Amino acid sequence: MEKVWLKRYPPQVPADVNPDEFRSLVEVFDRSCCQFGRRNAFVNMGCGMTYAELEQMSRAFAAWLQQELGLEKGERVAIMLPNLLQYPVALFGALRAGLVVVNVNPLHTPRELEHQLRDSGAKAILILANFAHVLAEVVERTEIRTAIVTEIGDLLSFWKAKVVNLAARHIKKRVHYALPHTVGFKETLAGGTHLVLRPVAVTGEDLAFLQYTGGTAGLPMGVMLTHRNLLANIRQIVAWVGSTIHEGEEIVITALPLHHIFCLTVNCLCFLYFGGLNVLVTNPRDLPLFVREIRPWKFTVITGVNALFNALVNNDKFATLDFSSLRLTVGGGAPMWRTVADRWRTLTGVPILAGYGLTEAAPAICVNPVDIEDFTGSIGLPLPSTEVQVRDEEGREVPSGARGELCARGPQVMRGYWRRPEETARILRDGWLLTGDIATMDKQGFFYMVDHKKDRILVSGFDVFPSEIEQVVVACPGVLEAACIGVPDEKSGSAIKVFVVPKPGMELTVEAIQAHCRQCLPAYKRPRQVEFRDSLPKSNIGTILRHELC
Repeated sequence: MEKVWLKRYPPQVPADVNPDEFRSLVEVFDRSCCQFGRRNAFVNMGCGMTYAELEQMSRAFAAWLQQELGLEKGERVAIMLPNLLQYPVALFGALRAGLVVVNVNPLHTPRELEHQLRDSGAKAILILANFAHVLAEVVERTEIRTAIVTEIGDLLSFWKAKVVNLAARHIKKRVHYALPHTVGFKETLAGGTHLVLRPVAVTGEDLAFLQYTGGTAGLPMGVMLTHRNLLANIRQIVAWVGSTIHEGEEIVITALPLHHIFCLTVNCLCFLYFGGLNVLVTNPRDLPLFVREIRPWKFTVITGVNALFNALVNNDKFATLDFSSLRLTVGGGAPMWRTVADRWRTLTGVPILAGYGLTEAAPAICVNPVDIEDFTGSIGLPLPSTEVQVRDEEGREVPSGARGELCARGPQVMRGYWRRPEETARILRDGWLLTGDIATMDKQGFFYMVDHKKDRILVSGFDVFPSEIEQVVVACPGVLEAACIGVPDEKSGSAIKVFVVPKPGMELTVEAIQAHCRQCLPAYKRPRQVEFRDSLPKSNIGTILRHELC
């Protein structure tokens, strides 16, 4: 297979990277702590944590996990936190102790949490007190021996911690809980400072994360990501964007949750490699608070998904921020809408660098070149040391321009699914990851996402992909968001239905939406039904959940 995309690589980007430059993520972490010790690594709610402080606290936490809990290399520890300073402390502490991190969405229901804890076999969990009542409902049916409970303000300054924790307990009416075998997070740090941390030999082939993603039967599956998988993706991303980065000077806005693979790799790990500062936003859905928290910072990088960028460009307060230092905007998680990308470029002066990835690839596979000047709709070129093909139903590579399933191979691809050999065999074949996403490739090697294979709608024998319809609908004046699904139809088998969220203060009609679609879409792709909503269901990173609209 000819890697035609290499001809379009920027001059400074190599065709391949060395994923074995470092033995483990801990080695990268130690390097950055040594090199950037005095610089802030993370800031949250106006309080900072230097690289030196992060190293000290992560060592204490690691020692406590080893000595007090008796956890051995390879055992699993769960972290159920929003973006708080406690997260990187726990993350690097667990990795330093040779443990496997199980990231848990803090918004999980008891059923979801029970499945993830039982499936992973996690022995301990760090959880925010605000969500501990969820754990209390299921903990007896799991292998959790110890629950480490933290308050929002545990690592904030004294007076800010008092105010924040008081608000969490009383003003916001925190739900009370009863859990056996609990210990406070601050107690673990205090205790760990007096304990000896045993060195643990961690290699690239050791597991670093069990990162849960949706399964075919509806139950999330643990994606086994090794230290080498993450190291490879770090090196790939560093090689790709390194020419725009000023080591030790970057300030990145981290609004997406750190427990999600996109933000975990790109914001937390890659910018830790660069000696960057992560400004942690705990609740990005509260846009007024979000804007207030980032206003003091002359940020240089921001990452997000289409829904987040859409919300920001439609926020008057965000438009008043200082974008003079912004050099890099990275988008992923879902296809980017042209209307959003164009408005972002107009507002900030910086294009959105769209990319593509998935949990099973740690996550990045394709990214647009950093010298791109405008939105193209492409998900970019394959990263160094990455092969990508578009294949038909029989597994044959299709010619450029033809649609097919996107398949990828590279050192960032997962080992497999945790305790799911059949699912692993279904999606991993001869080292190739079958993504289940439909894409095309042009003659230059740029790839274009069409949609998820499972989301396509068959209308009168024709394939219709929801993202195409959504792109058209959101271009209609007055539309803020849109989602498309298929509904049963006696004549065509399925028909197109769109859910539309109008912009505030705008009055839209079904007739206006349909008239707009008649100008842009052939008859079989036009929505037969239009339903207006105040909002659309979204995942924790802002991806629209179409299945919840059915």
